[in-house]
Amino acid sequence: MLAFTSLLAGLVFGFGLILSGMANPANVLGFLDLFGRWDPSLGLVMGGSVAVAGTAFFLARRRTVSLLGAVMKLPTARHIDRRLVIGSVLFGVGWGIAGFCPGPALVALGMGQGKAVVFVLAMLAGMGLFELLELQKHSSAQPAR
Repeated sequence: MLAFTSLLAGLVFGFGLILSGMANPANVLGFLDLFGRWDPSLGLVMGGSVAVAGTAFFLARRRTVSLLGAVMKLPTARHIDRRLVIGSVLFGVGWGIAGFCPGPALVALGMGQGKAVVFVLAMLAGMGLFELLELQKHSSAQPAR
């Protein structure tokens, strides 16, 4: 049942991205073009998303298990550190250059957009590099035996 609901949630998310036009990088770049032909549609989509997610998180805080019986695992971190700031800057720069973030890029990839192929490959390479660096960091922190 969990796999089915995950698939359903992903399909609804992808359909929402297509319907709202957020799988089109031109709409995202239009929102970021403050001194040109500014397009506020991304801001409206974000506002609606934050309202829905905020309500869901508010309700989820009061639960110990999900509607499907899984243990609730809500984020607890509240601090801002160097890694968070650097990651946010890299995300923002990549978003501004390509007009994609991971979710819309995967939807655009499924729609056959060539630009999405390049973005997703670069995203996967970045994720792989991060994992390698994390492994290296944790293995060097282990005491020698």
